[in-house]
Amino acid sequence: MTETKNPDFTLNLAWKGGLRFDGESGETRLVMDGDNAAGPSPVRAAAFALAGCMAIDVVDVIVKGRFNVRSLTCDMDVHRAESVPRKIVAVDLRFKVEGDIPGDRVARAIELSREKYCSVWHSMNPAIAFQTSFTVTQ
Repeated sequence: MTETKNPDFTLNLAWKGGLRFDGESGETRLVMDGDNAAGPSPVRAAAFALAGCMAIDVVDVIVKGRFNVRSLTCDMDVHRAESVPRKIVAVDLRFKVEGDIPGDRVARAIELSREKYCSVWHSMNPAIAFQTSFTVTQ
C-alpha cells in the first residue's frame, strides 16, 4: 500500500475564452494566455520561472557569502523547437551584478543555482512522474 503525501501546493486554472486562463494558487493570481496578450504563454511563464529561480538563488548565495549586492538583473534568450512540441531547446541567461563582489563568487553562485538549488531547472526533467485525469459534466 502506497502512502499518499499531501501536495506542497495546489493551483487552479479557469478558462476565460480564447487561449486565456486565470490561475490562482494560495494568495497568488496569474493570467496565462497562449496568444501572449493578457499574460505570458505557458512556455514564456516557464522561462520567467527559470530566470527568476536562478536570479533568486544567485542573490541568496552572494548575500549569504557576506557580499553586498547593489543590483542584479538578468536577460534571457530562449530558443524553441521549430516543430511541435515547440519545447525550449536552448537558453542563454546573462546576469548583470553590481557590487563589490569577486567574479569567481558570482560564477560559483550561478553554478550552485544550476547544479544544486534551482528547483525550476531541476523540474524541467522529463522523468517527472506526471499523471492526468478528467471528468466531463453536461
